Amino acid sequence: MRTRAAGDHFRLAFCSVLSIRRTENARGVTHCDFVAAPGDENRGRVRSATSEHTGAGEPGEVYGAGSSGASGLLLRARGSVSRQKAFRAASARPTGRAGFAKKGLIEMEVLYERVAGLDVGKASVTVCVRTPGTRRGSRHSVTRTFKTTTGSLAVMRDWLLEAGVTIAAMESTSTYWKPPFYCLEEAMTVWLLNAAHMKAVPGRKTDVRDAEWIAQLLEHGLLTPSFVPPPPIRHLRMLTRYRVQLMGDRTREMVRLEMMLEDASIKLSTVASSLKTVSARAILAAMIDGETDARVLAEMAKGRMRSKIPDLAQALEGHFTPDHAQLARSILDRLDRVDESLAELDQAIEAACEPWAHQIDLLQTIPGVGPRVAQTIVAETGADMSQFPTAAHLASWAGLSPSMYESAGKRSPAGRRRGNKWLTAMLVEAAGSVGRMHGKNYLATQHARLTRRRGMSRAQIAVAHSILVAAYFMLKRDEPYRDLGPEWLAQRNDEAHTRRLVAQLEKLGHTVQLDTVA
Repeated sequence: MRTRAAGDHFRLAFCSVLSIRRTENARGVTHCDFVAAPGDENRGRVRSATSEHTGAGEPGEVYGAGSSGASGLLLRARGSVSRQKAFRAASARPTGRAGFAKKGLIEMEVLYERVAGLDVGKASVTVCVRTPGTRRGSRHSVTRTFKTTTGSLAVMRDWLLEAGVTIAAMESTSTYWKPPFYCLEEAMTVWLLNAAHMKAVPGRKTDVRDAEWIAQLLEHGLLTPSFVPPPPIRHLRMLTRYRVQLMGDRTREMVRLEMMLEDASIKLSTVASSLKTVSARAILAAMIDGETDARVLAEMAKGRMRSKIPDLAQALEGHFTPDHAQLARSILDRLDRVDESLAELDQAIEAACEPWAHQIDLLQTIPGVGPRVAQTIVAETGADMSQFPTAAHLASWAGLSPSMYESAGKRSPAGRRRGNKWLTAMLVEAAGSVGRMHGKNYLATQHARLTRRRGMSRAQIAVAHSILVAAYFMLKRDEPYRDLGPEWLAQRNDEAHTRRLVAQLEKLGHTVQLDTVA
């Protein structure tokens, strides 16, 4: 519900039980005072807290059954926030919409009787447990703060089980959610939340209030969990993501090597296709050992590089000093270590992917999708498409669907959605490979058509979206990729193309009569 009066705005997210007192001032403006209903156990209580640690497994701060400091109200307000015990905001006279009781009460159904809300940080986790109160229709809340060590998390789990909690929801900074999540996932249902989907009252941000807000939203079923894969997929995901990071390290080291050679006026990268080739590595090794004759260095070229010896000799003339040699030796050593680590990691990933070997083989039938891309798709999605209701949900989760911004009935482009950057990066890389196939299949034709109209970046995002949608149905139906063919897009638009051509001719003053070829 959104109302406006006297320049103030507020939004009422929900209340378990809320009473509204209406008054009218001399100007005829109606004011509503939102106060806790008498049935709320937390009404009017003041939080008392102790701050002491009695051991690694003891809670750091224990809050009684007091309210969150706002008399148990769950009100999101903007521009009009009053004392902690009540919020006052200008509003219009209530309408007869569903949700208003006869006596000014707003009630929402409690879907989960015993819930816990967790606000997770690096060193501590604040937990709010909400259970049925002693009086009918009332709710009872207890908030405690625990350390994030293994022993303290075990005590937290035992406390939640003792309270009969059946479902817990948590928000976290960075990846600090993992220890509490792993500790609780075998004992109860655990939801990981997106912090952007839930906000407490502006200007009232504390860990305790966040935990209470999560618990109150959860008990009314107003939260949506994020996708957290099972442990085997999490292990595979950890390996594939580390491989991407190692590949990034290798790329950065190659850039440093090239910049160092530029500083020495050595233009080897303008002649050699890469500084990782056999010829380039042999030349660099000789330069590190002290060889300075450009002609001698050029004669070390092998294979097709020997046809470029004159150009290579000119490119190797520079000022390669002992300092450059020391730096080049260090960079090449790091590159060798990264390559060794990548080889070991590829073997570990291949072994971890054995349970999903069939799915990986299916995915590799898509043009542009190789073993690494297929392994990443499995590691990020879990290869279980039942987690995503439709292919559009999967594309939105991955961040490959466009965002929409609409205001005052006008829509404006807002880029693409934020999503799984690891999956998106690999799919865009696969789309780039498809773009170099030059019309050999449907995806290559799609890439070429979109590149002409919208540019390379948008074309790669669109092709990556198509690859992911194809992967969704392939994994869901357990069938290989069926290519539509490079002519499918042209055939699909034949009629529209004909109408455009006829319109152009008529605009030029011609009368067009079409006869169907027998």
